[in-house]
Amino acid sequence: MIELIQKYFPSLTPLQVERFKMLDALYHDWNAKINVISRKDIDNLYDHHVLHSLAIAQMIDFKEGSKIMDLGTGGGFPGIPLAIMFPDCHFHLVDSIGKKIKVCMEVAKALDLDNVTFRHCRAEEEKGKFDFVVSRAVMPLMDLIKIIRKNIDTQQKNALPNGLICLKGGELERETLPVKNTTVLTSISDFFTEEFFETKKVVYVQL
Repeated sequence: MIELIQKYFPSLTPLQVERFKMLDALYHDWNAKINVISRKDIDNLYDHHVLHSLAIAQMIDFKEGSKIMDLGTGGGFPGIPLAIMFPDCHFHLVDSIGKKIKVCMEVAKALDLDNVTFRHCRAEEEKGKFDFVVSRAVMPLMDLIKIIRKNIDTQQKNALPNGLICLKGGELERETLPVKNTTVLTSISDFFTEEFFETKKVVYVQL
């Protein structure tokens, strides 16, 4: 299903294509040992997980040297696909469940990704500074903002001001209502035509 990724990202380098191809066997293998993707969903790896993660790459082209934290990374989404897509940026993957971080570390090692670091901790414990925090629907937006506000660097280097970019689904208007910061909701169906993305959105909050 690498063709699905190439359909939307036709200018991938041979190394990027190879790394994206490797994800299938790696995640099938690791998921059999440590369940990081639901058993019934592992065969939808490329559309439900890899391409979904790359919706962020349709919204922002991270500048070289950008630092991004993936909070509640689970099995490495969106962090690992984004690390493949942006090899000149640094990604820091954080999760409170140790075995999930282990899978991320092993996948990154197999891919020879040298732009990824990992930490097994709760979000509140991570004190590092980043241009952006990315996340896949780990908690309500306001709770997430409260936790990660401390992690957003004040120095800007990207076209989009520093902040939070998360992937969420469903009815989000009520959830974003209390957020006083600049908030942009973008339908992923604007980027990708697959049915899975019809109700999915990229949420950007400037912090």
